[in-house]
Amino acid sequence: MTVAKKDTSLKIQNIVATTSLEEVVSLTKLARTQPNTEYNPDTFPGLVLRVKKPKSAVLVFSSGNLVCTGTKSVAQVRDVVQQVIKQLRKVNVYVKIKPKITVQNIVASGAINLKLNLNTLALELENTEYEPEQFPGMVYKLEDPTATFLLFSNGKLVCTGTKNKAQLDESIVQLNRNVRTALKRIKEIQKKQTDEDDF
Repeated sequence: MTVAKKDTSLKIQNIVATTSLEEVVSLTKLARTQPNTEYNPDTFPGLVLRVKKPKSAVLVFSSGNLVCTGTKSVAQVRDVVQQVIKQLRKVNVYVKIKPKITVQNIVASGAINLKLNLNTLALELENTEYEPEQFPGMVYKLEDPTATFLLFSNGKLVCTGTKNKAQLDESIVQLNRNVRTALKRIKEIQKKQTDEDDF
């Protein structure tokens, strides 16, 4: 799924989604009998179940709650959940409901078609964090929709925090608008300084 929004292209890299199967699962039994599982109850209460296609990892909890990561679309999340349900039948856990999937976070990467001077941009935009000695990207937070962007000087970006495609699209539109407004302000300030220097 690619989102094209005026000069910006975004590709979904990862979806984190949760669901409940409303059945109790014996994680010990699952770990003992299924090869694609990892379970260390001393360090973490959930069992990790790896799905090959689509490549993803599912955290399975004894309450029947699942956390699915690694998929790139909601359709893939559904597919993975169905595979988990099938696997649970092998340990006599029968899911009677159609699980409701909730997307918690979408991670997308892409580029904004601009070269960015992050030093000046960090001063002009609100809700930014930029410490180039520690990390080359600038963190920029939007409040509505809630989204966090990592922006790099070459225009590459990563977006996290949105929960659906509409929010993702809207956050990109806002990012474009805010960055362009900030760049325009920076240009005006620089022009004013140049004009003053010419006097």
